[in-house]
Amino acid sequence: MTANGITERNNEKNIQTREETRSSEKYLKPAVNIIETDEGLTLTADLPGASKESLDLNIEKGILTISAPVSHTIPGHPAYTEFELATYYRQFSIPESLDHDKAKADFANGILTLRVPKAEVAKPRKIEVKIG
Repeated sequence: MTANGITERNNEKNIQTREETRSSEKYLKPAVNIIETDEGLTLTADLPGASKESLDLNIEKGILTISAPVSHTIPGHPAYTEFELATYYRQFSIPESLDHDKAKADFANGILTLRVPKAEVAKPRKIEVKIG
């Protein structure tokens, strides 16, 4: 196996340094912006072709997972194509200092907007200094 392979192995210890792909299904990695403010995180993801009904968002053990299958039924016969349709899939580590229970998501025109507020204990606060 070459040193640049996807699943490079250490022959001396027979330790696999990277996980092998378990599924033959192809996934697309959607473009994402993540903005942090004093109030929390705002994530926007570009998911053209996905539907609100099929969109799956999950936060578990500090991992945010976005999964959205795309319909493969396009009317007519393609004469020329430059992009392919596949399931969108992306995962992110997000801090436990966010209030996952208060997360809110909107999906419109192929754009997902997810807002996850910071927990009250994680928000910055000003400490008043008293004289004498």
